[in-house]
Amino acid sequence: MAIKLQSLKSSRKMYTWVTFTSYFSSFSVANIIQETPETYQIFKDSIFISDFESKIQFLKNKLHPERLNQVLDSTPDVNSSLELFKWASLQKKFKHNADTYYRIILKLGMSGNIDVMEGYCNEMVKEKCTGFGEALIGSLNCFVESCRVDAAFRVLSCVNSTSFKPNIGVLNGLMGAVVEEKRDFKDVLFVYKEMIKAGIVPNVDAVNCILKSLFQAGRDDTALDHYRRMYKKGCDPNSMTFEIVVNGLIDCDRVDESLVVLDEMIKAGCPQGLKFYTRIIPLFCGMNKLEVVMRLVRAMRASQISPDSLTYEVMIRSLCKNDQLCDAINLLDGMLDDDLMPDDDVLMDIVNGFLSLNQLYEAKQFLDDREIIKTCTHNALIGRFCIVGKFHVAKDMFNELLSRNVTDCMTWSILIRYVCENANMKKGMELLCRMIVSSFAPDSSTFSALILGKCKLGEIKDALMFYHQVVAHAWVIDSVSYAEFVTSLCQNKKFQEAADLFNYMSTKECPLQSSSFDTLVKGICETKNVDSAVKLFSLALCSEARWSSVSCKSILRGLGNIGHSKGVLIMLSRLVVDGCSLDGEIYGICLRAMVELCHVRDCALIFNMMLNEHILPDSKTLSKLFSLFSELHQLHTIFSPVDKHIFNCEIVDSATYNMLITGLWKEGYTSTASRLLDKMLEEGWVPDASTHALLMGYHQNEDPNFLQSSSRGTIVPDQVSSILMEGLGDE
Repeated sequence: MAIKLQSLKSSRKMYTWVTFTSYFSSFSVANIIQETPETYQIFKDSIFISDFESKIQFLKNKLHPERLNQVLDSTPDVNSSLELFKWASLQKKFKHNADTYYRIILKLGMSGNIDVMEGYCNEMVKEKCTGFGEALIGSLNCFVESCRVDAAFRVLSCVNSTSFKPNIGVLNGLMGAVVEEKRDFKDVLFVYKEMIKAGIVPNVDAVNCILKSLFQAGRDDTALDHYRRMYKKGCDPNSMTFEIVVNGLIDCDRVDESLVVLDEMIKAGCPQGLKFYTRIIPLFCGMNKLEVVMRLVRAMRASQISPDSLTYEVMIRSLCKNDQLCDAINLLDGMLDDDLMPDDDVLMDIVNGFLSLNQLYEAKQFLDDREIIKTCTHNALIGRFCIVGKFHVAKDMFNELLSRNVTDCMTWSILIRYVCENANMKKGMELLCRMIVSSFAPDSSTFSALILGKCKLGEIKDALMFYHQVVAHAWVIDSVSYAEFVTSLCQNKKFQEAADLFNYMSTKECPLQSSSFDTLVKGICETKNVDSAVKLFSLALCSEARWSSVSCKSILRGLGNIGHSKGVLIMLSRLVVDGCSLDGEIYGICLRAMVELCHVRDCALIFNMMLNEHILPDSKTLSKLFSLFSELHQLHTIFSPVDKHIFNCEIVDSATYNMLITGLWKEGYTSTASRLLDKMLEEGWVPDASTHALLMGYHQNEDPNFLQSSSRGTIVPDQVSSILMEGLGDE
């Protein structure tokens, strides 16, 4: 009795890198039912049976394996199928055959219920159903084709417990499925061991699976060792072996060793198909191993293989990137000979290669010789001819494109920009009119050119008019026009318009050149509108716009002028974080802010930094600093650096001397105060009344605010009418 196993249609494609031969025994996997009129009618009736009880009743009338198979086939629900199978098992005089076991094994395995599935596999073997071996191998084949690896593992173990041997193609397919799913190497090893147990000699496809799995597991040394041992075992590598090893070595950054294997492949004359080259060439292009790429190209030509379009383009772009234009052009010519049209980006790479070498005329000749009429390539050339001042050549190329009706908006905009940059707005407007007549609507590049031209002529109102058109279309202007526009607006004192422009362009994530931004911030700060400048600076930080220390210093200066001390500290921290250098003015602003905030430590730190850089504050700032430290009885903490640097200049006046002498004396540094008194007298100054009284021990004034007011530099009424008068007497 022949048992026929139903085929299983897989929705998943089998991978193509493993040679897979489907196992077909005497069991057909096409259909299960003998197409007699009776069985056909049974099948036709059974497919309409949906109710479980109805199916049971249907089977009770005439229970036999073929009838059960038809019911199982018409029952998509696995649990219902399992209940029907169990019910049939309990019926007297009924015995499952290999075909019914095959169906339930497939259903359970496909649904992932592999424990129950394995139980039925063992049960079928135990019952020694006729054809059980073929049923197991058939289900194994289906599971492999459907990439149900776990189910296939269980069936394989069961198969190996019998005398049946699976086909090596099925085992290679299972091993390939394991590798494709990137499972642990131990799973690949399991299949390999089962293969050995079955007495099957592994072939090159099995070794390929092992090699790929080893590379996936990061065991590249072991993989390379297995590759070397293939020759010793009489298993010659095939094209897939070389592809796996070369790719694996490249992926683990062992490029030099991959080149050795590549040489071995070429010397062995191992034929490779287009697929191998399309995979390997882009990898070497990405590593700039162009000499290897050209060797592979020669190997392809020797094998009468032509690269596909994508491989051609990858090679050409890589050669252009490395300034190997001759080789790139040769490949392009080969591509054209193969009737493959290169992508516009590839042609642009070659043209840009010429332009990077300033070979403009050679680029033009390249396009003319091959009759390449592409708007993008000609636009690039026209633009470069304009930049180098060869407007007549650019104009001729433009007219040629115009005659062929292949111009675009960018072509017109390039010419308009050139004449606008050279302050020929009349010609620019003429070109604009021709452009519109030719049914080309101006775009952002066109308006950028017009705005730039108007700015260069100082016609800011017209520039603003064009800019409003840009905003109306939600466009942006290019970076050069943007910077020129902001600068021109600032020069014309239109700071609000410039700020609005910056805000708009920032929302479009368009950065402004740092010099133009500095001009804008400086102009706004000079109008005393420091808050607006701070908002612009905050926006610049959030949008990652370019800025320099000039902007920070302008804002610092503005904040200092309005007495915004906390804002000064915030801007100072920004400067420090970005490593900007500080000059005397910025130091002074920061020092005054810290004095206002009574940040003694910060005052001392900044003051010492200034002195270390030989920068001295002005007399007013110095007086405020000393006054703060005097009030806090901390003058001695900063006097040492002061003593070394500050008295060699002329910024210390009589009031400052008096403040220092009085403060140091009060803090107990009498010898230092006495030395300062000597220095003061050498300068031709005499102490004021309060200082004199303190030094001479006169304390007639018991007012507690007396010395405090003196230390602040306030003029105190001299109760001794005059020190000089006292010394010389009235005349």
